Amino acid sequence: MRVYTIDRRLSCIFIYCFLLLNFATVFAQNNASRKLDVDFNQATIKTIVNELEFKSGFQFYYDAASLDSMRFTAKIAQRTLSDVLKRIFENTAVNFVIYKNEVFLIKDKLISLEMGEGYYPNNAKASDSEPNSRKPIRIATIEEVDKILEAVTPNKIYEIGIKTNEIKKGIATIAGYIRDLNTGAPIFGATIHTADLKYSARTNEAGLYSLSLPNGAHTLMIKAGANRDSKRQIMLYADGRLNINLKEQYIALKEVKIVSDKTSNTKSLEMGVNRLDIKTIKKVPAVFGEPDILRVVLTLPGVQSVGEATTGFNVRGGSADQNLILLNDATIYNPTHFFGFFSAFNPELVKEVQLYKSSIPERFGGRLASVLEVVNRDGDKNKITGSAGIGLITSRLNIEGPIDSGKTSFIFGGRGTYTNWLLKLLPDAYKNSSADFYDFNLGLSHKINDKNELSFSGYYSKDNFKLNSDTGYNYSNRNFSLKWKNAINQKLNSALTVATDFYEYNIRSDVNPVNAYKLNFNINQSSVKYDFTYGVAEKHTLNFGLSSIYYQLQPGNFNPVGNGSLVTPNLVPAEQALESALFVGDQFNLNANFSITAGLRYSLYNYLGPQSVNNYAPGLPITEANLVNVTTYGKNKLIKTYQGPEFRVSARYNFKPDLSIKAAYNTLRQYIHLLSNTTAIAPTDVWKLSDPNIKPQLGNQISLGVYKNFESQMYETSVEVYYKTLKDYLDYKSGANLVLNHHIETDVVNTRGKAYGLEFFVKKNIGKLNGWMSYAYSRTLLKMDDLTNGVSINGGNFYPANYDKPHAFNFIGNYRLKHRYNLSLTLTYSTGRPITLPVGKYYYAGSERVYYSDRNAYRIPDYFRSDISFNIEGNHKVNQLAHNSFTIGFYNLTGRKNAYSTYFTQEGGVINGYKLSIFASTIPFINYNIKF
Repeated sequence: MRVYTIDRRLSCIFIYCFLLLNFATVFAQNNASRKLDVDFNQATIKTIVNELEFKSGFQFYYDAASLDSMRFTAKIAQRTLSDVLKRIFENTAVNFVIYKNEVFLIKDKLISLEMGEGYYPNNAKASDSEPNSRKPIRIATIEEVDKILEAVTPNKIYEIGIKTNEIKKGIATIAGYIRDLNTGAPIFGATIHTADLKYSARTNEAGLYSLSLPNGAHTLMIKAGANRDSKRQIMLYADGRLNINLKEQYIALKEVKIVSDKTSNTKSLEMGVNRLDIKTIKKVPAVFGEPDILRVVLTLPGVQSVGEATTGFNVRGGSADQNLILLNDATIYNPTHFFGFFSAFNPELVKEVQLYKSSIPERFGGRLASVLEVVNRDGDKNKITGSAGIGLITSRLNIEGPIDSGKTSFIFGGRGTYTNWLLKLLPDAYKNSSADFYDFNLGLSHKINDKNELSFSGYYSKDNFKLNSDTGYNYSNRNFSLKWKNAINQKLNSALTVATDFYEYNIRSDVNPVNAYKLNFNINQSSVKYDFTYGVAEKHTLNFGLSSIYYQLQPGNFNPVGNGSLVTPNLVPAEQALESALFVGDQFNLNANFSITAGLRYSLYNYLGPQSVNNYAPGLPITEANLVNVTTYGKNKLIKTYQGPEFRVSARYNFKPDLSIKAAYNTLRQYIHLLSNTTAIAPTDVWKLSDPNIKPQLGNQISLGVYKNFESQMYETSVEVYYKTLKDYLDYKSGANLVLNHHIETDVVNTRGKAYGLEFFVKKNIGKLNGWMSYAYSRTLLKMDDLTNGVSINGGNFYPANYDKPHAFNFIGNYRLKHRYNLSLTLTYSTGRPITLPVGKYYYAGSERVYYSDRNAYRIPDYFRSDISFNIEGNHKVNQLAHNSFTIGFYNLTGRKNAYSTYFTQEGGVINGYKLSIFASTIPFINYNIKF
């Protein structure tokens, strides 16, 4: 409810100005026709408005000074809101109008939605001789409304709670949604704080915030990235709700300087967390001109990949399987397309990306290294919009809009590739190759009321490829999630999420009928998570909840294809497990400068039947020679349990608004492993659940960081150091067979390791030239000295992990030549990854043998790449029917032949080494994009 106590003449102008303003979402027809029951006896206008707002869901505006003295009596049953208002205000001087989801009440004036400025020609007026004459008032134009509101909104007094003559001492909680005014979409990550910076809150992914303050007057500052900064003056009497709609930020063409007030990197409690919006992602040149989330993530400090054409990435010394990748709360097991050249995420649908390298919230678990959280936008609730893009090998189409205007919306996106024509241009030896992919996203969101929202997300992708052979490969993701967000009361909010995730790959060869076969692997998981946020007190926020994941994994299924095939079937038994967790975290501010977050997650993992478990002689190496017997378990029988606590602690101390120091400590557990004996993670690698013979991985990380901003927040800088320990990380034995292996535990070894590093990051937020630069020094070392593994690697000494790359440097620069033209440049450098080399030969038992170096004792050549793109945007007229843009650029501008892998052949009695390069030349690209 909005109550304005202002001069009566001005109040009329302000109320009429609101009539054309789209402040709230448009109500559905069934709300307008909802039947109401009311019973008022000498009720005040405030009592009436409070009850009608609650029962109808409409929002009321009125001038308190002119209506507070009036009393109204009415008893009405099963009538619409319009009929109820007519009965209440009949035979009074009060008039009303219902406009969309808003009701305006005014005394002694007629309100018209149609009268224009020339309603009374020659300034004619209604007869002044009529004492009770009601004068129609013209509605302001949109331009007038904007100007008045920009001046008035920040200075209005919003009364929260029931007004009393005397403000009582104590703490009250304000809660509400911060949304985009134009689309109605919730704004994730918006900050709301008092002018003195003592109290602050941040919206969750539903756009919901909760802020506890002392009773009394406050000035609230609201900041939300691409939306305009805003201010609200409030008088807080008790707990209450304040919803805020923010306009999109438009930059004037002749604007010379913009002063940023962004200090979230110094004020936030989190460290080792990077946030990216889609506008930033689109400025980074990408292969074939397609904006790519994962390639932008790879430019952040502490994030690397082993090279091009790989499906994984490594964070702070973690392996690729130690990253939890989420799309709208659903787990993505393979986040790439087309051999790793494209990410699985449609950039036109993405709202925000968050990478947690440390300070991992207690609500996340199951991986040791990082959490990459990708959140798609809700569809526009007010109008149909769309976009499309055409490139040399990919195209995309996206469309969004309302289903039930103001309440329900959809968003859909599809992408596909047409690369076969390109592969046909290759030499004759490769002309039989083919490769393509496609993916689809669907999102639905429904606002039940101000306290409840439902959202659905669906994702499907598929890749097919065949490279100069008769063997075809395909792999696919299928993900669905449903979330219910509920504002239970002013202090307690919840989010219930159920999801199902499926990943599979197939390898098929049927050219030769005698040897025709099909190999299949898949993993299917179903999950549920219930999150709660509770504002305990003024400086206390409690987060708690529970989660559970049920895994169903098929490690390998090898079958003949066709009646003529002589291939012998081979089926590795399926696996099942249930992973559950309880978590709680408390965020509290000791004072204005010092804040702490402490969290605990307790995870419980049960490995379930049906299954046959190999039992080995205790104290001896796990080899087939030491196999004692096999134990068989029935369906859903408990085979093995692993459990333990995970601690999450972080602290921040602000020396001043632009300088802070942060520290964090995390412990994590991982119950699922990726089995791979290749350096570059492939889509055909196999996942394995922890069982009695393969233990879960354990990790600990401690980190410390200093954050400083310069030049009125124009420059952000940070330096972070970290140290990690790893336990029971799976490495492979030399000559290991990881596919269709019924005794996989005999070909892998448990290792322990350590990782440490330093990360430097500097970012320029504003100006014609903007971007960021990062440098990281990191080491990841593993050690295998457990004799029960039956093998020793490097004599039990530490050796570099396959993905250990000590030095990494990235530069991202964007230069705006003119308002419609900008140039982007990317520079990437990293140390070459480790390899094991043949260093000699010897004769044994009459045959020649190759002698290899210690594990990963050498490195391939260093990696360097530069990309450039030139972006041309259409005119920036806001009301134009469609907007278009072009992107032209070059990937690997210098044409450097970066080594992807090395291999060795014996030629004439000499062992010669060769390197394989994926992109050995400059690749031009062009993309055309249109929005409508």
